[in-house]
Amino acid sequence: MSSESKAPLAAAAPPRLGLFAQLIFGSRWLQVPLYVGLIVAQAVYVLLFLKELWHLVAHSFDASEQQIMLVVLGLIDVVMISNLLIMVIVGGYETFVSRLNLTGHPDEPEWLSHVNASVLKIKLAMAIIGISSISLLRTFIEAGNLGTTRSNFTETGVMWQGLIHMTFIISAIGIAWVDRLSDNGHRKESGHG
Repeated sequence: MSSESKAPLAAAAPPRLGLFAQLIFGSRWLQVPLYVGLIVAQAVYVLLFLKELWHLVAHSFDASEQQIMLVVLGLIDVVMISNLLIMVIVGGYETFVSRLNLTGHPDEPEWLSHVNASVLKIKLAMAIIGISSISLLRTFIEAGNLGTTRSNFTETGVMWQGLIHMTFIISAIGIAWVDRLSDNGHRKESGHG
């Protein structure tokens, strides 16, 4: 066996980019402050969660079951928004800025290995529907107070909230359908259809 075959294959050098191409490609790093800002927003949501949790514990003996349920739904809402932030921060950074090189890390999110802009859009749409569902559920629980001074909502407000929620659902179905059509088109082009 020759010494040439024992030497490891050198990785192909990345192609040299022109100055303008380097500027355009490097501009993706301008998004980093946006992701840092979302991390700060995540910290604010943690503080909000802890504050609401403290209120729940402090007033658990003098609150009604309905009041406790509304606070718990609020906590779930904060967690779902926080999960949405994580998907945007981690998935967006990995997709649009730079690889995080988490392959093999024990805490690597399962979904991150197959995330791309299309998958991220669908995941975000589903998270928004979940958040909207929790908000709508809170509204429906309080709907028994409609027309009283204890109500935080009007009938028109409840109707609009339901219509907006349906719009989110229809939009998510549309996004998924267009993505599926696009995916089928790519498969046919590559001969896998």
